[in-house]
Amino acid sequence: MKILYIHQYFKTPDEGGANRSYFMAQALKEKGHEVEILTAHNEKKKLSKNVDGLLVHYMPVPYENSFGFYKRIKAFINFITFCKRFIKSKNDYDKIIVTSTPLTVGFIALWAKRKFNIPYIFEVRDLWPEAPIQMGVIKNPLLKIWLEMQELKFYKNAERVIALSPGMRNHIERRAPEVKVELIPNVADCEFFERVEEKDENLILQYGVNNKFVVSYFGAVGPVNDLMSLIKCAELSMHLPIRFLIMGEGSSLAEIKNYVAQNQLKNIFFIPYGTKEEVKNVMNVTDACYVSFLHKPVLRTNSPNKFFDAIASGKLIITNIQGWIRGLVEKRHIGFFADSDFPAEFGEKIMPFIDSPELLKKYQEASRSTAEQFFSRKELSNHFVQAVEGKNYQHEAEIRSIFSLSA
Repeated sequence: MKILYIHQYFKTPDEGGANRSYFMAQALKEKGHEVEILTAHNEKKKLSKNVDGLLVHYMPVPYENSFGFYKRIKAFINFITFCKRFIKSKNDYDKIIVTSTPLTVGFIALWAKRKFNIPYIFEVRDLWPEAPIQMGVIKNPLLKIWLEMQELKFYKNAERVIALSPGMRNHIERRAPEVKVELIPNVADCEFFERVEEKDENLILQYGVNNKFVVSYFGAVGPVNDLMSLIKCAELSMHLPIRFLIMGEGSSLAEIKNYVAQNQLKNIFFIPYGTKEEVKNVMNVTDACYVSFLHKPVLRTNSPNKFFDAIASGKLIITNIQGWIRGLVEKRHIGFFADSDFPAEFGEKIMPFIDSPELLKKYQEASRSTAEQFFSRKELSNHFVQAVEGKNYQHEAEIRSIFSLSA
């Protein structure tokens, strides 16, 4: 098949960020499909180039994590416009894959289906508009109703819908019970990341973490990510031999840096947001990874990339997220839940791992084992390819079984 894969925030491993679309597109290519990517970049002109065997078309739609609501909406609308123009000029595709967020990519897929009769797969990475509604970003009741109607329309017109977590799948099946929904979580890249037995001495010196227990945070630093919950834990852990490393970017980063500086929290260090290779270097000296979101019901359904990088690296997981991630972390014995409302508990819960290298190693080995057994890139990419090809996945029961742990 000739497939157009539309992802506004497409990233390669060299660029850092979420690489799911890159790996899924590569898996489709390896199965003999011709894949083109339609995405955006912050340059002023359109650009098409070959990226590791994939033809990638970049549309000039600037976007930054620091954008406010209206600038984001403008970027979403501009991307729709550019994509429609592109498809008008080149519409010989057998199938389109669109991946959210933003939800607005659904407008592109629905338009292409109606105008050129091209079927589409709709991949849901976050529940929109439910997330911005619960966050209070979208308040107008008429706009809420209209967006929910569009969401339902996108689901019902899709050939298949792919959900990244059980909460997302359950939401979609409630909204559109007649739609075929595939549960394909984010992947743990066990080929790239590895569980190290001994930390690299040069990296220990580089990050200044000699004789320290290292807790790291990777990824977005925005209002939904609730990174202040980790800062509060660090503030109450000044007396412990812990170093907190933060590698992220986003609209809340400057405010958090100011708080850390004003309160002289010398156990927190910020690292520039980097490539996947740079993430791997920080992972090398890391003992535990912190995964967080605000306490909003819709955010419990999220499937954060850095959680999967962390278990692929065999790290102890500390999370403040209720829902499937907490269930998985606790029942697979790969970490613990740190309630944001009671940051003082953090020190009590982490001390057994500081005091006992054997306990830490046991949890870290279970973390890596969970990644290999249930979230391997090879297996989940195969599931993705079969979904796009319209086939039934042979190991659906196994995928559902791991998520049943988190019920």
